[in-house]
Order: sequence, then C-alpha cells, then structure tokens
Amino acid sequence: MPVLGAVMRRRQFITLVTGATAWPIAARAQQPMVPVIGYLSALSKAAILEQTAKFNRGLNEMGFVDGQNVTVEYRWAEGQYDRLPAMATELVRRPVDVILAQAPPAALAAKAATTTIPIVFVVGFDPVAAGLVESLGQPSGNATGMTLMSAPLSQKRIEGLRELVPKATVIVMLTNPFSPEAVPEIRDAQAAARANGLELKMHNASTPAELDAAFSAIAAQHPDGILVGSDPFLLIRRNDLVAFAARYKIPTIYPFREFADAGGLISYGTNIANAYRQAGIYAGRILKGAKPTELPVVQPTKFELVINMKTAKTLGISIPPMLHARSDEVIE
Repeated sequence: MPVLGAVMRRRQFITLVTGATAWPIAARAQQPMVPVIGYLSALSKAAILEQTAKFNRGLNEMGFVDGQNVTVEYRWAEGQYDRLPAMATELVRRPVDVILAQAPPAALAAKAATTTIPIVFVVGFDPVAAGLVESLGQPSGNATGMTLMSAPLSQKRIEGLRELVPKATVIVMLTNPFSPEAVPEIRDAQAAARANGLELKMHNASTPAELDAAFSAIAAQHPDGILVGSDPFLLIRRNDLVAFAARYKIPTIYPFREFADAGGLISYGTNIANAYRQAGIYAGRILKGAKPTELPVVQPTKFELVINMKTAKTLGISIPPMLHARSDEVIE
C-alpha cells in the first residue's frame, strides 16, 4: 500500500504540473491575432516624423495602439521610387490587413500589387484621374484615402510669387519628372505663368546628383523666383532647397508648410500632418470592419499660407500687406 500511495501521489503531481504548463499554451492559442498595417512610404523616416506621429494618433482615436493591439510595419523608399513595387509585393505576401500608401508613387505601387487588401492612400493629385478610384464620393475596389490636391495649386503659388516680386519676368520651376503629379502640375504652372506675363523655365531632379546639377543651372540663370513642385523627393530634400534659395537670395514659394518651418520663405498648400491623422482614422475603421467603398476620399477644405518673416528679412524682401493679411501663420 505505501508503494501504491506513492504512485498515486506522483501521478497527481504530474497531472498538476502538466496542467499548469498546458493552460498558458492553450490560453495563448485562443488569443486573437494582432492585425498588421503595412506602411508603404515613398519618403524617408526622418523626413516625415510628424506625419507618422499624426497617423498613429488617428489610429489611437480608433482604439488601436502600435505594439499593443496592432502592428505597423514600415517600408521606406527614401525617395527611390523604383524600390516601391518590391516593397508593396513584400507587404502583400506578408500578408498585411491594411496598406497605408504614402505619396502618389507608393499608392500606385500598392494598387498594382493587390486588388484585395484594403489601401488607404495619401496623394497630392486627383486619384480618379490616376485610376486609384472611380469616384471620390463612392470609391470602388480596394482603395480610398486622402487627396491633398497639391498639384492644382500651381496657379495660386505663381500668383503669390508674383505678389512677392511684382517686377519678376523669369521664374523657374523645379520638379521630379518621374512623379505622377508632374504632368498636371507643370501644365497648370505654365498656364498660370502665361496669364501673369512670366517666362517659366523648367528644371528636373529625381536624385541628389540631379538636384545639385539643377541648382547650378538655376544659379547661372539668375531667375526672379522659384516655384518648387510637390513631389515627395523634393520634400525630403527641403533643407537643401531652402539653403540654396538663401545662398542666392532667390524668392521661392513651396507646396507645404514643412518647407517654411525649415526656413523657406513662403508656402501654400494642404496641411499634410492633418491628412495623416485622417488616414490613421480610416485605417482604424477598416480594421474594425469598414470597407474602402464605404469611406469617401477626403478632400482638403483649407489651404495654408505660411510666411517665414525671418527669411524675408534675410532676403531683403518686404511682404506685401495684402499677402501678409491673407496668411494663416507668420513665422517670426
């Protein structure tokens, strides 16, 4: 009997131990899978810290926190658009639950990579004309998002540049020719230049070396002003652009306030950071069950005019009172 009792006690001990170790394994198996968002960016991480923070804020508003109940996987193309198709394919094969496509080249790469995974894009052009959606109000397929409508603002930017430099006769425009936004943006700028009696000279740059070459060519032309295109590559290189304009004392107008924050003279365009907050909200709604077709493409309702007065003083430029009065923010 003592032997039998010992055997019984050992069996009870083994049962208790195996039960204790099996329970957490079973519990983990029953835990829901954490959804994954693929963040596909045409830009660099350092260039858009605020936008990324706003995207996460939008997710937070929908109850999602990266690292807790959602995982965000980032892919940065660093302005090298030819890397985007492979990055998009990688995210699709992962697979992810939603793709956030940052900037037009990323949106087009994501759209080409999948027709089923929901895509939330942030682009500067007309997403209908680009084939991302069939309608702004009722998107079809697997994509929706935010349009900054930056490309159509070339006319307003040239008019602002004309106000800054009333005697201007020649201005240059700097664009990335490989940008999906380039064609409509250049077309609108050329029409606006003609309407304002200005000669518009084009300069292209899609790499750091090409940007340096463009700087040399622009400096040799001594233009009265510069219009900077809204391509992501130029946003990444904003510090170089601002430094060049300051070195040669050329009045320059930019598409986004990030340029003015970096020391640029004046900017006119959509608040990008707010668009990314809305993108985070859309991504969260999709994770909760909404379909892209149920989420209309968000269009901007306000465009910001930001003036850097410190830069104006350095360049010896007097800001016209009417332009100053229309500004949304003045950086002293």
